[in-house]
Amino acid sequence: MKSLILAGGMGKRLRPLTYEKPKPLIEVAGKPILVWQIEWLKKYNVNEVILCVGYQKEKIIEFIGSGAKFGIKVGYAVEDEPLGTGGGIKNAEALLRNEDRILVLNGDIITDLNPLKLIEELNDGVGAIAVTPLRSPYGIVDVDDKGYAKYFKEKPLIENYWINAGIYCFTSEIFDYLPEKGDIETTAFPKLAFEKKLKAVKYKDIIWKSIDTHKDIEEVEKELISTKI
Repeated sequence: MKSLILAGGMGKRLRPLTYEKPKPLIEVAGKPILVWQIEWLKKYNVNEVILCVGYQKEKIIEFIGSGAKFGIKVGYAVEDEPLGTGGGIKNAEALLRNEDRILVLNGDIITDLNPLKLIEELNDGVGAIAVTPLRSPYGIVDVDDKGYAKYFKEKPLIENYWINAGIYCFTSEIFDYLPEKGDIETTAFPKLAFEKKLKAVKYKDIIWKSIDTHKDIEEVEKELISTKI
């Protein structure tokens, strides 16, 4: 099975770090995000990766190369202009159209979730997306019926609400739903959901972080060090 990593974004909220290097090469706990992802994929016997590259693509290609030094095979789908997440996947169609299953992930995710669960849950659908409980960005205060504070909880998981974890498994039929330019979240996903062809696979008790800001880097580094992933 091949995996596709969407690594073409500009990472504006990580500036000035992304002035010098593309977001997937930003280091977290001593390793670039992209290396974390490659090592994670290899644990699940995914040894062939297509990188969708755009912003500062030359630096990614130079660093990753053929993938041999990481023990994988790497190909590239190059964007001459920003295409969005949907357009980025569509741009790689020639490399993936004949695949039975395609694992896709955003190039800013660090996680230890088991992606093989997505393949198992896909069944006769077109896609399966990983979802994880929403974590409150704030600490919460529980208040009793008389207005007294009972207890405090720092940034809890809100398990009634689930967020898109940015990791997917698709059949090749996904290419029939994708735009030439635009985000998959606002184009293909709503249509697939309406047609009941998109499974949402719930993951709890996992490491998962999208690296969008400087604070995200600090938080995930603490978690990675404490769990020794």
